[in-house]
Amino acid sequence: MSGRGGARRLLAPLLVLALLAGAAPTAARSAAAERDAPAGRHVARDGHVDVGPRLVDGRWALQAHVDHDGRSAWHALDELVLEVGTAARTTLPADPAYRFLGRPGDRVWVLPQTQRPGVVWPGWNTQDPGVTARVRRPVTWTLHGVRGPDAAAARGFALFLNDGFGTPEVVFAGARPFPQRSTVAVDTHVHGNWAFPRPGAYALDVEMSAVLRDGTRVADRRLLRFAVGGADPDAAFAVGGDHEGADDAGRAAAGTDAGVPILLGALLVLAVVVVATGLRLRRVRGQA
Repeated sequence: MSGRGGARRLLAPLLVLALLAGAAPTAARSAAAERDAPAGRHVARDGHVDVGPRLVDGRWALQAHVDHDGRSAWHALDELVLEVGTAARTTLPADPAYRFLGRPGDRVWVLPQTQRPGVVWPGWNTQDPGVTARVRRPVTWTLHGVRGPDAAAARGFALFLNDGFGTPEVVFAGARPFPQRSTVAVDTHVHGNWAFPRPGAYALDVEMSAVLRDGTRVADRRLLRFAVGGADPDAAFAVGGDHEGADDAGRAAAGTDAGVPILLGALLVLAVVVVATGLRLRRVRGQA
């Protein structure tokens, strides 16, 4: 199979859910008020997962709702790893539209936009009853950085959507400067394609924030972890365990533009010193 049309037919089974209609949003809405999972680590290997904000007893929290084999519950992101197994592996087609993922023939691991048996199906939603009742504007979803087995793998991560014609639309990409932001309308349920370039442990530094109807600003920032291509889930739990410090790969990816403000600040200070020195010398010469 070759050519643009063939490539999109190849990826289409992996990759378009409606945002505001269909069975999936209804399921998410009915699940929104379900129980919290017991404390403890959980590895999601299959089933439906939605990442999103909740307002529980007035507290804004970014969590994940996991629904599998008739059991469903909300999990703290710090206690969750999504496993990306062999069934998620595919080969990149010779379609220029997907060049952002790598070269034709490269292997990638993709958690698809459309559900497939044996592959975990992550998405995101803003359908929690507390959120729909109290948030007045779209929720802001921010990617602050990507941590991976190495810097190149972190840069190779991408989250993208496929439109009705199969054209990819990138939401987040590890190769772009951080932070990256996307807006999510309230009462929305979306799935996308989560692509990883090689096996290993990954963590996405994500935040969801909003303004409540009373003007209060709320936000929660967490790590969303993945164990890709046979990686040990414990290794994924260990990535960025302190949430503040990043490993070398994470710093290389998340810090793509972190040094720019520091450099600009240093240059500004230097310019002020130079100008002040020039003015002082000019006054001295004038007095002389």
